[in-house]
Amino acid sequence: MWKKGFMLGLVCATAGRAILPRLLLLKFRRDLERLNEGDYSSLLAAYGDDFVLHFNEGEHRFSGDWVGKEGMERFLQNFTAAGIQGQIRQIAISGPPWAMGIWARFDDHADAPDGTRVYENRTALVLRTRWGRIVEQEDFYADTALITEFDRRLTELGIPAIGRPS
Repeated sequence: MWKKGFMLGLVCATAGRAILPRLLLLKFRRDLERLNEGDYSSLLAAYGDDFVLHFNEGEHRFSGDWVGKEGMERFLQNFTAAGIQGQIRQIAISGPPWAMGIWARFDDHADAPDGTRVYENRTALVLRTRWGRIVEQEDFYADTALITEFDRRLTELGIPAIGRPS
């Protein structure tokens, strides 16, 4: 009898583990659709209060660590003000629900008001979660020099940087 229960549990756990990346992909794609429209509220809700975003260092408005939910909100304000449009292509997960790792392929771009493409890049996002809340994120870009050039273009277009919380 215990073997039957064990096997059923094993099948359920395996099925749940197989479907979780698909569910996360659906959730994040919906959040990104809203972000692409300028509404970051549903995406921000996924982050924990003790969150830290580690963004690549450089001479640009996105550089460095963005700490806490307020820091992430400021980062997302910069993201939407810059007109960045993004899409998650793929997600992979590892670990238990209380300490899950998520890897996502994220492609983004931005166009100037006249429709000219001023930025395009590919990114690997590495996220660490705790019980369903993102507590740490590190972004790895295919070409980090493009971010510096993009920031220069944003300044030329008169789009101001939104600073970190004090």
